[in-house]
Order: sequence, then C-alpha cells, then structure tokens
Amino acid sequence: MERYLDNSATTRPYDEVTEKVASVMREQYGNPSSLHRKGIGAEKELKAARESIAATLKASAGEIYFTSGGTESDNLAILGVCGISRGRHIISTPLEHPATMNTLAKLKEDGWQVDFIPVDRDGVISLPAFEDLIRSDTVLVTAMLVNNEVGSVQPIARMAKILKKKNPKAIFHVDAVQGYCKVSCDVRELGADLISISGHKIHGPKGVGVLYVKKGTRLAPCLYGGGQQDNVRPGTENVPGIAGIGVAASLCHSRMAESVPRMENLRKRLEEGIVSRIPDVRVNTPEGCAPHILNVSFGKVRSEVVLHSLENEEIYVSSGSACSSHKREPSYVLTAMGVDRAMIDGSIRFSLSEFTTQEDIDATVDALATIVPRLRKLK
Repeated sequence: MERYLDNSATTRPYDEVTEKVASVMREQYGNPSSLHRKGIGAEKELKAARESIAATLKASAGEIYFTSGGTESDNLAILGVCGISRGRHIISTPLEHPATMNTLAKLKEDGWQVDFIPVDRDGVISLPAFEDLIRSDTVLVTAMLVNNEVGSVQPIARMAKILKKKNPKAIFHVDAVQGYCKVSCDVRELGADLISISGHKIHGPKGVGVLYVKKGTRLAPCLYGGGQQDNVRPGTENVPGIAGIGVAASLCHSRMAESVPRMENLRKRLEEGIVSRIPDVRVNTPEGCAPHILNVSFGKVRSEVVLHSLENEEIYVSSGSACSSHKREPSYVLTAMGVDRAMIDGSIRFSLSEFTTQEDIDATVDALATIVPRLRKLK
C-alpha cells in the first residue's frame, strides 16, 4: 500500500479542486479580460477565488495577486521592491528557499548588499542580531515563515515590529509557502507587507500561486504585458488554476482546527517511533515547529539510499528540499544550523498532510527499523 510522506514537495489535490479546475476548463474558458458573457463568467471565477483567499488572510480582495507559483511570488516580491528602491541593502536568513536565495545571489552580482541573520541550532533567527543589521538604507527584509526542510517557525510578528520601529520605510516580505494553512497567516498579526503562497502545497493545482500585497505597497513589475492585475502581474490569468487554488485555500483553511493538531500528533508519533527503535539518529526538527515536517538524520547511511529503500516499500519521502534535491552539495539549511556533515548526508524529511494516517506512520517506522540497520551492515 502506498504511503505518501512528501507533502512539503507537493500535495494530493482535493477532489473538489480537481472537479473545479475541470469544470472551469470546460465551461468558463473565456478570457477574463473579454467584455462578453464568456469573459465575464471567467472574471467571476477570479473574483471568487480572490475573495476566498483574502478571507483566509484577513486581507482585502484587492490585495491578492495571482502568479504561476511560489517561485514567481518570491521573485515578484523581491525584485518588485528592489526595482523601485533607492537603497541597496537587503536582510534575509540563511535558511531561505532557493527561489529567494538565488534571486538574492543575482542581486548581489548586480551590486546589492545582502546580510543574513544568524540562526541557532533550532533554525530560528537571532532577534538582537536582526535588529543590529537594520540600516537606514535597508529596503527589504525577506524571511520564510516555516522552513521547508526542518519546519522551524520564525518569529515573524516580532521581526515586523522591530523592523517598522527602526526603519518604517523598509518592506517586509514573508515566504509563507510552507506555513500557509499550517500556522496562522493573519496579516494583521504577522505585520508583513508581502506574503507568498503556492497552490500545490495546500492540495491545490500546480502552476498557480498568490502574492499578498499590502495596500499602499508599490512594486515594479517583473513582466510587461496587457495590464492585467493592475500591471503588477500582467498576462492572461490562469483561470482554472486560480479557481482551483481558491477552493483549496478555503477548504484547507477551514479544516485547520482539526488537521493541524492531528498532523502534529502523527509527527510526534513518527519521531518517537524512530528515536525509540533506531540508534544513532539526530532529530533536526526543533520544538515549536510546524505541525507537518519532521527532519531526521540517520548516522552511517546516506539519505538517497534510505529514500530509495523506502520507495521499494511504496513509502515516499524526501532527502531535503525537492527544489534542490538533485544537487550534490550538503543542505545549506542543516549546515547553517550546525549539523555535522556526516549526519547531513543521512538526513530524511518526512512531511505530512491531512490525508496522512496512523497506519502510514506506523508502517514507515517499521520499514525504517528494518532498512536502516540492514544498510549499516552493508557499509
């Protein structure tokens, strides 16, 4: 029986989402910019999705912009701010997703100064160090709410208060791709100016994302086209995908009260099972983490071998971020957290969803208790 524990990479879409996407493709195929009935029907789908997502964030519908996914949302936020700013200083963390890290690397090549806030062994930033980094020419702070590899949660609301007190003009971008519908993303509490969201992390379609843009926040466009979405993100909108993410956001958010504690209990069961039955392991996921991610290092084995051995048992996990899993370099997230290189090489990420069952967890622990000792003997 298939056991899918790679939900931080992507999630299985809700049945309601696939039905909505198919229905819109069949029936509301008009261009939402067209003035006839078919265009108006498509525009209504955009409006409904925008309102649904805004409600989950406690934002206004006019602050919701649709993109092709989390990567574009991050790029639009970072490059959009930098494209209209006079300052040349950015602050981030060493734990960011490649969509942010690679964008910052390009900006550094272009002469921008980027400072990274140090993190502790739990993958949480130092607030005093963050405050010390803020300058009068700091134009942007970009940080993820939940880390995609280890599940650590950053103190976003406290960061926002520190930033706005020391430099009220600086813009605060939050990558909430892994945190949305797992922890609270109420914009009034977070204090962020920009928030990135991805559809396929919340049981929605791939290829569609959201950027929340606080009213009054200005962005330079990264694309140029027909003027859609206030010219912030022009181009004919992906109406089926947008309708799908609207349904996914509404469903996933409405189920948080039940799904979050359930995932947390299952994650703890998985951790306890691994630690109690397999020696020489290191849990890289800290206390107070997001409910759905557990990162564990297994000593004296390589993560890729464990991953494929689990795959043979129809158990699907990840050896780190799916967006950088083909790279041979050690995880920069675990490196920044001070994890020993030998343990990094044996790290596995398990990520849960509301579809994960206790049977999935117990079967995974049983499989690991057999696979890991066997692999160690073969070394």
